[in-house]
Amino acid sequence: MEFFAEYFGFLNSPAGWAALITLLIMEIVLGIDNLIFISILTNKLPEHQQAKARRIGIGAALILRLGLLFTVSIIVQMKDPVIEAFGQSFSWRDIILIVGGLFLVWKATKEIHHTVDPNDSIEAGAGKVAMLSMGAAITQILLLDLVFSVDSIITAVGMTDEIVIMVIAVVGAVTVMLLAADPLSRFIGKNPTIVMLALGFLLMIGMTLIADGFGFHVPKGYIYAAMGFSALVEILNMMARRRRKSAE
Repeated sequence: MEFFAEYFGFLNSPAGWAALITLLIMEIVLGIDNLIFISILTNKLPEHQQAKARRIGIGAALILRLGLLFTVSIIVQMKDPVIEAFGQSFSWRDIILIVGGLFLVWKATKEIHHTVDPNDSIEAGAGKVAMLSMGAAITQILLLDLVFSVDSIITAVGMTDEIVIMVIAVVGAVTVMLLAADPLSRFIGKNPTIVMLALGFLLMIGMTLIADGFGFHVPKGYIYAAMGFSALVEILNMMARRRRKSAE
């Protein structure tokens, strides 16, 4: 009983439940960015390697997030300035966000180029899916896992002081990612226009990370509202295309 009271006492108060539910929803939403990147990247692997790569990528995200949670004091200090350049101070968090954002912009731009340039398909031989090796995919996933994990944990630390709430929210969000990974990847693979939309999302997220690293915070509500609106328009386009095909 003492153990329960010490670590799960928040369950006895409405404020504790509110913090848990709010943080869980926030972590799931933040995980969408990570999951889109993992889905697009693993879809470029041979089919028999895709599910394994997704599990490794999401498992690494869980390990990174839980590891960072138990170094909360260090994570909080990552917001303290460490260098100054261009008349502005930068913390380790800022540097990680800028580097991760630049990588995401580079990766999304490269994937957009491969999607619109027909020569890439010819050079790839039998198919574009095998353009990436398993090792390269896992390395890129781990790099972005680190960026998204730091952002996720800093968000969690800012919302509650209860480490147990953070752990439950992180594990819950990663579990949702694990369950949604295969259906999302199949959906993206079967709908080529969705790939371009998802790459556009990654490009926007990358620019947002860079802006955040330079001190220009863009409220995430605006980002996800834009993503939701774009997704709705694309769904309507898909429905219209299916109606036209069935009418032919």
